[in-house]
Amino acid sequence: MNEETEFEEFAPWLVIILTLVGYGLRVLLLNTKGLWLDEALSVWVSSHRVAEMLPWIARVDHHPPLYYLLLHYWIALKGDAASDVRLLSVIFGAGTIPLIYLIGKRMSGVLMGLVAAAFLAFSPFNIRYAQETRMYTLLTFNAAVAIYALVRLLTDERAVRPIGSQFREYLRAWRTTAPVASDTRNEFSYKDKRRDRIGLSAWIDRHHWLPIQNVETDLAWAVFIVFSVATMLSHNTAVFFLLATNMLIFGLMLFQKIKTSGPPLAFQAPSFTNWVKAQTGILLLWGPWIYAFIRQARGVYQQFYLPKPNLDTVIQTLESFLNEYTLSQAGWVKIVWILYALVLCLGLVHYAKKLLPFLFLAALFAVPFLGELAVSIARPIFIDRSLIWTTIPLFLMLAAGIVQLRFRLLMIVVLGFLAANNLFSTGDYYRFRQKEDWSGPAGFVANFARKNDLVLFNASEAQIPFDYYFEPYEKKYLIQVEKRGVPVDLFDSGILEPRMTENDIPGLISLIKGRQSLWLVYSHNEYTDPLGLIPHTLASQMKLLLNRDYYGVQVQIYVAP
Repeated sequence: MNEETEFEEFAPWLVIILTLVGYGLRVLLLNTKGLWLDEALSVWVSSHRVAEMLPWIARVDHHPPLYYLLLHYWIALKGDAASDVRLLSVIFGAGTIPLIYLIGKRMSGVLMGLVAAAFLAFSPFNIRYAQETRMYTLLTFNAAVAIYALVRLLTDERAVRPIGSQFREYLRAWRTTAPVASDTRNEFSYKDKRRDRIGLSAWIDRHHWLPIQNVETDLAWAVFIVFSVATMLSHNTAVFFLLATNMLIFGLMLFQKIKTSGPPLAFQAPSFTNWVKAQTGILLLWGPWIYAFIRQARGVYQQFYLPKPNLDTVIQTLESFLNEYTLSQAGWVKIVWILYALVLCLGLVHYAKKLLPFLFLAALFAVPFLGELAVSIARPIFIDRSLIWTTIPLFLMLAAGIVQLRFRLLMIVVLGFLAANNLFSTGDYYRFRQKEDWSGPAGFVANFARKNDLVLFNASEAQIPFDYYFEPYEKKYLIQVEKRGVPVDLFDSGILEPRMTENDIPGLISLIKGRQSLWLVYSHNEYTDPLGLIPHTLASQMKLLLNRDYYGVQVQIYVAP
């Protein structure tokens, strides 16, 4: 019996089950960890009016606006509690599971789509970022939709027809009234009585509705254009998605021009004119953000917190994609990585006679990966979470390796082993992965602060997560304290985390002069105050009374000597 045919019947149900399981893993214990700095920043930005939000994002932040806009309306609908704001990421994360199934099915059949969906559903790396109030699952979702649309175009012979021709034919047929059907119950008449009727049903009846398949190629073009733009408006590094797809298509066009004989290719390049039209559409839709993108890129080039990547960084990123929280036993770790290596090699075997699908996946994975490394030579931008969408081609390649095993029982055993290992790793994430604790410092200051006390923040944006937990105390108990950032107040410099220098010391001394007591909320000092200038200056002017440590944050109390 043909396995593809056998799975075809049950595949939709299996995809639904995998999506529900993936959703459950992503929503599990969603509220047990507090919002850390970046998450609180997302909530703070999105809580503003859109007219205030967009200029601020363009001027100060390092990300495009799409996620913040969606979160803005989500907060209006659901509220800003930690579990509520994270749920948006959960939905996009789980929603990507059926999309990767559709990509795999279109490329190599139902079985490959199911296995790829299983890899994504149980991926600890994707589960982790589905539990953060950030744009990374939105980035993955948008990229998955765009990739699926592109795969449809590359496997559709009609993609060489001019873009919009199907829409025009559909509209022409739609405007044509459908033939009048005789009513055998009444006296026959050539008169179309439907024209005398009014209302929605009459409007539908007066038009000729063709099957949706008549316009699916043009729909694929529209979806590819829109979601390519959405991908780039989810994260600025997604410009490498645009680069990867263009390298793919122009390379495929060149390959087809050279190869004039032989069997039909698995992927057929669209016409040059169509591709240029699509790229023009992408640039036109992305155009309003280009100036802000350039401004943000300049800001990153001038000052950014990431260290230069090295070989260890690259290896750790690849490990994170596959199994971020591998159990610590050395023997077990070796078995897992050997198995992943074997499955990946089998994936290469699967594509030995399918060069173009392999190059498709390889380019989508390698171009952004190498692109971020190349840019990092001048200014480090390489970070695993910005590359999260490249797990889509990676999981598709692994899925091809599982399918290559041929024997169903062996496929189930290997996939089950890897899924079980990912479940154990996800359990380690739930138990051991910690986020910055801002609830503790906010509660501590709220309990013991006196009226008009000064609260200093060395990382000025750290005031945002502090205020997220502190403001309810302020409103309930009418707490009155003064909050200031050091070396400057929140965003006064136009930089998210301005660095403390020796030139800022006189300003700090002037700020604390005459104070009987003050609080220092100290975090992210490895970047904002690497020399420890702030606590050193405070200790030289006042007496350190108490130092309390929380995860990722210190709270220090200083009093007059």
